[in-house]
Amino acid sequence: MQPIIIVLIILVVLVFIALIKTVQVIPQASAAIVERFGRYTRTLSAGLNIVVPFIDTIRNRIDLREQVVPFPPQPVITQDNLVVNIDTVIYYQVTDARAATYEVASYIQAIEQLTVTTLRNIIGGMDLERTLTSREEINAALRGVLDEATGKWGIRVNRVELKAIEPPTSIQDSMEKQMRADRDKRAAILTAEGIRQSQILTAEGEKQSSILRAEGESKAAALRAEGEAQAIRTVFESIHAGDPDQKLLAYQYLQMLPKIAAGDANKLWIIPSELNDALKGLGGIVNIPGAPGSGDAGPAVTGPPAPRRESPRFDKD
Repeated sequence: MQPIIIVLIILVVLVFIALIKTVQVIPQASAAIVERFGRYTRTLSAGLNIVVPFIDTIRNRIDLREQVVPFPPQPVITQDNLVVNIDTVIYYQVTDARAATYEVASYIQAIEQLTVTTLRNIIGGMDLERTLTSREEINAALRGVLDEATGKWGIRVNRVELKAIEPPTSIQDSMEKQMRADRDKRAAILTAEGIRQSQILTAEGEKQSSILRAEGESKAAALRAEGEAQAIRTVFESIHAGDPDQKLLAYQYLQMLPKIAAGDANKLWIIPSELNDALKGLGGIVNIPGAPGSGDAGPAVTGPPAPRRESPRFDKD
């Protein structure tokens, strides 16, 4: 009985293994390559799949999702013979599991080597300055070449990004000095522009202030002149309205004579010919004997009036 039991156990085990090999569950976004006696038969899609046990074998399981592969820095020589290290990142997706399995031995390694060679060809036609400022151009050119070359492998390159472009240390120092000089230059230009604008605004302010000051002085002078004219008219009207006699005028004239002669700079002053008439009037007021216009002036002299004489000039000293 024991040999029969053993045989039954072996048969159950074989059936169980056959069932396991017959039923294949493929995850979502994945594919499996089935070979029969070493020859490609079909590609299993996601879900439950049935294969012939011990005849069909699963050659490869491939992830159909988009993959991100970073590549280590690669030394690249620019057109002006400078060595730069460039880090790249490739975003790719397997579109044909059969081609990715049979058309290339290792599509990851193939994409990496193709990226390096293509990058060297692109960077070799650019100088350092253009390399540092043309990332989008380099990405587009690199993606175009990779997408065309990997199409027959069942690979679609979605994006290519340059993570870093590192020039030599000496070039970095020179670039830093140049950038510092450019910043200092821009700062000096901005400072000069600020000073210029400040001077322009100050000049404009002084100009407006001068114009306003001149207008104010002009209006003030006009108002002063108008006031003086009004004062003269008022005094003139008052004098004419009061009808002053010769005696009052003579008295006022004599009061002003000391003020006329008071200045140190007045070396010479003029007495008008009307002073004789003023003295006559004054003599009549104070009744000075012998003075012109007084009652005791002596006998009157008849005859024609004396001719008009020019005003005498007297030196103060």
